[in-house]
Amino acid sequence: MIDAYEDPGTPDDRSGARYLWWLVTRQPGRCAAGAMFGSVWMVLLAATPYLMSRAIDDGLEPGDMSALALWSGALFAVGAFNAWLSIMRHRTMTRVRMDANFRTVKVVVGHAARLGASLRRQAGAGEVVTIGVSDVQTVSQSLTVVGPGVGAVVGYLVIALLLVSVSGLVALVVLLGLPAIALLVGPLLGRLQGSEKEYRERQGVLTARIGDLAGGLRVLGGLGGKQLVADAFRHDSVRLREQGYRVGAVTSWVQALGVGLPTLFLAVVTWLAARLAAQGDITVGQLVSVYGYVAVLVWPVAFLVECGYQISRGLVCARRVVRFLRLEPLADTGTRDAPCEPSALYDPESGVHVLPGRLTALVAEHPADATTVVDRLGRYAPSNATWGDRRLDDIALDQIRARILVADHESDLFAGTLQDMIAPSSGGAGNRATSPHRPAPAGALRKALHTAAAEDIVQALPNGLGTSMSAQARNLSGGQRQRIRLARALVTDPEILLTIEPTSALDAHTEAIVAGRLRAARQGRTTVVTTTSPLLLDRTDTVQYLVDGKVAASGTHRELLDTTPGYRALVARDTEEVLG
Repeated sequence: MIDAYEDPGTPDDRSGARYLWWLVTRQPGRCAAGAMFGSVWMVLLAATPYLMSRAIDDGLEPGDMSALALWSGALFAVGAFNAWLSIMRHRTMTRVRMDANFRTVKVVVGHAARLGASLRRQAGAGEVVTIGVSDVQTVSQSLTVVGPGVGAVVGYLVIALLLVSVSGLVALVVLLGLPAIALLVGPLLGRLQGSEKEYRERQGVLTARIGDLAGGLRVLGGLGGKQLVADAFRHDSVRLREQGYRVGAVTSWVQALGVGLPTLFLAVVTWLAARLAAQGDITVGQLVSVYGYVAVLVWPVAFLVECGYQISRGLVCARRVVRFLRLEPLADTGTRDAPCEPSALYDPESGVHVLPGRLTALVAEHPADATTVVDRLGRYAPSNATWGDRRLDDIALDQIRARILVADHESDLFAGTLQDMIAPSSGGAGNRATSPHRPAPAGALRKALHTAAAEDIVQALPNGLGTSMSAQARNLSGGQRQRIRLARALVTDPEILLTIEPTSALDAHTEAIVAGRLRAARQGRTTVVTTTSPLLLDRTDTVQYLVDGKVAASGTHRELLDTTPGYRALVARDTEEVLG
């Protein structure tokens, strides 16, 4: 089974079928063992009726007790050995499925990491969640075909050969039975693929909507739109449920035929063999063996129908995985070097001009406008933004990531100790994209915690920086998480720091402390904050006020309060705060 740190290999993403075959070729020995155990187990199931017929014809009917004991002993030995084979088959196939599961998870997660910030623009959150929650499991389950599936084919052929020795007519009926079943079940499997595909796509859309609702529930409540969105979600849920019923209807028919057709098959063949025995064309022992062969035949036929069902679903899910793996990160077309000296950032689309070595604030009537400007200045969105005398998209991306850091106040916090959460060894993890900033030097972590006013968080935890934290630090309050995110951004000490609402969840007292310390800590470095907080704005060198995504006014916080009514109305919380 694949190790947690082992390279999963390069997947074949040309089609869903090729991806499934790639999963098989990554563990050829185990798949071959599963096929061998499944085949031998199925063949020995067929050997049981043969041994029983010999015990009847050679021992019981003529009264030869030694022959009866011999064949009965062989029957017991084969049964015991087959029980062991059944255990080994199940154990081996479990490992095959687990390897395929873990390998697919590693491939998908690894590719998601390579996509980085471009992931959100190319795939919805619901699609990624659906792949991780259900598609991976279905893909791994479909690999059952390499064990019991192969064994079913081998067992079917062996039983057909054994029946030839009894009666050519019976063997012909058996050989024609499987194509007849395929003709009946095949169209249902094709219909199942179509229904399953539509169901998976709708499930992905609905899953994405759940995430959006969870993230914006307070905003919806404030706008009075909670009921409207709830009604839309309920309508989409009903449609998904109806589609699920359609998938279930086809599935139930496939599974019913998988059990019912072999049983009907058993009845027809048994009736035919009984007539041959009554006419004296076959012996009583042969009649018993035919009944046993056909009873055993129920297993391979049922396995083949089930494997067809699993492969049908696996192909649908594998195509979704492959479609995700085909997504490519945004191409790095930059070939020029970044400016050697500190230089200004300029976004011509909005008119935002960020001077080097200064603390600049972006205040927007619509916060999303300021975030969009930051995305362009950090080269997370296509733009004509420049850095010094050259366009950002002409500069090598690794140089931009090494010197410009975008810190989102809602960026992910990864599980681990608090120290690893703030200052991971690779540096920069958890911000808008994994960045190549060097690990923090000694003392930088302590300084970052002080600047973010996060020292009390460390002191309150039982093991300080060594305390284990859950993903997203859910055991902390919203304001504490925001300070941890700010400390994580500060510890890398980037040349240019672009922060999105770094103090929005803090109380006024803590916010005032952070504002003063941030200005002092970033003295001489370029820093941009998006905010509407007067406490933070009063500490900045320059404020740029955006209306409809364009700079409408620029100056100090005090100047804009005196000269720009729209700005004053947006940021002034009360008269005392404005005057203070």
